[in-house]
Amino acid sequence: MLPLSPVLKTLPTYQPGRPIEEVARELGMPAENIIKVASNENPFGPSPLALAALQKAIAGVNLYPDGNAFYLKQKLAARLGVDPANLVLGNGSNEIIEFVGHALLAPDADIVVSQYCFAIYPIVAKMFGASVTVVPARNFGHDLPAMLRAITPRTRIVFVANPNNPTGTLVPREELIHFVNEVPADVLLVMDEAYLEFLSDPVDLVPLIRLGARKNLILMRTFSKIYGLAGLRIGYGLAAPELIAALEKIRQPFNANLLAQTAALAALDDDEHVRKTRQNNFSGLEFFQQAFRELQLEFVPSFANFILVRVGDGQKVFSAMQQLGVITRPMGGYQLPGWIRISIGTPKENERCLEALKKTCVPV
Repeated sequence: MLPLSPVLKTLPTYQPGRPIEEVARELGMPAENIIKVASNENPFGPSPLALAALQKAIAGVNLYPDGNAFYLKQKLAARLGVDPANLVLGNGSNEIIEFVGHALLAPDADIVVSQYCFAIYPIVAKMFGASVTVVPARNFGHDLPAMLRAITPRTRIVFVANPNNPTGTLVPREELIHFVNEVPADVLLVMDEAYLEFLSDPVDLVPLIRLGARKNLILMRTFSKIYGLAGLRIGYGLAAPELIAALEKIRQPFNANLLAQTAALAALDDDEHVRKTRQNNFSGLEFFQQAFRELQLEFVPSFANFILVRVGDGQKVFSAMQQLGVITRPMGGYQLPGWIRISIGTPKENERCLEALKKTCVPV
C-alpha cells in the first residue's frame, strides 16, 4: 500500500453543486428540462463579447498561452489603478486560496474563519496540516470583533468573504474598515470578494493595495460569477508586490489558459452584460424574499447572487426538487441541515424554482 499522507485520512472532500447532465442521466430526463440554481452561476451565460472573442481564439489552442497573462494583467491594472505587479492570476480564485496556503501554512500554523464560511478555506488549511479556529457567526455572518480576538501568535491567515458564501451576509462598512486596519501586520487577511460586483456600493479596499498601506492584505476576485465564465476557471488576487512575487513562485506555469484569458479580456469591456446581470439579481432577490415572507419561510437577507432559506429537512427538499428537474444546493455540509441555497436565475427559472419549492416544502 502506498504511504499516503496521514492528513488525507481526515481531509474532507469538497462537494460541488450537481451538474445538469449528471442529474439528467440519473432521472432519465432531457437536460433541457432541468434547471440548475445551485452554484451561483450567471443565468444569462457569458458575455456576448466573450463568446465572440472565444470563437476567434479557439484555433490557437495548439499553442501554450501567455504564462504571464500580459494583456489581461495590463487591462485589470488599468481598471483598478494598480500596477501589474500587484496582480496574480489563478485557475479560479480558489487557486489563490491554495497559493496562500503554500506560502504561509504548516502544521504549527492556524487560520481564523467564521462559522458558515466557504468550505475551501478549512479544507486548504487542513491540507497543509494547519489548525482551524472557527469563530461563531453573528446573525449568520462574520463577527469581526470576535475574529480579531481569536488571532494568536500561531495565526497566519484570516479569511473573510464579503458578501459571504453560503449565507449572503454583508459586513457593515465601518466595522469592515476597522477590522482591516486592526489585523496584525504579520497575519495575512484574505478578503474574498467573489460577489463584490453584485453590490451597489461596495467598500473599496483597492486603495490600500495601491498605496501600499496594508501589505498583509490580499483581495480575491473572480470572473466566474457576474462575468459568467465559471467553466473557464479564471480569477485573480490583488496584493502588495512582495506578496505577489512570492505567490508567483508557487503558481504553476500556464495556470490561466488561453481561452480563459481571452474571454476575461473581452468580458471586462461588456458593461451592459454586467449591468443586466446585476439588475436581474436585485429583482430576483426581491422576488424570493417576498415569496418566502408569504410562505412564512425563514431566510437570510442576501447581498450576493443566491439566497439561503430554511426548509425543514434540506436534503429531503433538495432531493424532491431535483425529481422535479430543479437543482438547488443542500446545506448540510455547512452545518445548516435544515436549509437549502438557491442561486438567482432568470425570472422564468425563479418562478419554476419557487413552484417546485412550494410542492416539496412545508413551513417550519
